[in-house]
Amino acid sequence: MHRSKRDFCIETCQTSVVNRERPPLATPLAELAGVFKALGDETRLQLLLAVLDAGEAGVCVCNLPDLGLSQPTVSHHLRKLREAGLLESERRGTWVHYRATVRATDLAAAWSLGGTGG
Repeated sequence: MHRSKRDFCIETCQTSVVNRERPPLATPLAELAGVFKALGDETRLQLLLAVLDAGEAGVCVCNLPDLGLSQPTVSHHLRKLREAGLLESERRGTWVHYRATVRATDLAAAWSLGGTGG
């Protein structure tokens, strides 16, 4: 008996282990996607580099470089970096101080981004 290409394909495809449904993103992948999404903005990269350059001591928000942006916009970008797990923040009186996380310093070292301060 001669099988057609179509019959062979149907038989092969039905027996293969192919999940045609898209599985949900695993947590590590979703986290990594969040990191890349946060780093996909030039302003966020500039802010992250400024915090990395401050070293372990961190930097007060008042000492971040002037990027020509409003304070709410800077706060928004810093929040996105915190949510991605790249920055930690601590309120000290009126001001908030930022410090790079281990994740951020590891990425900086891997990509030679800076962070040699402190």
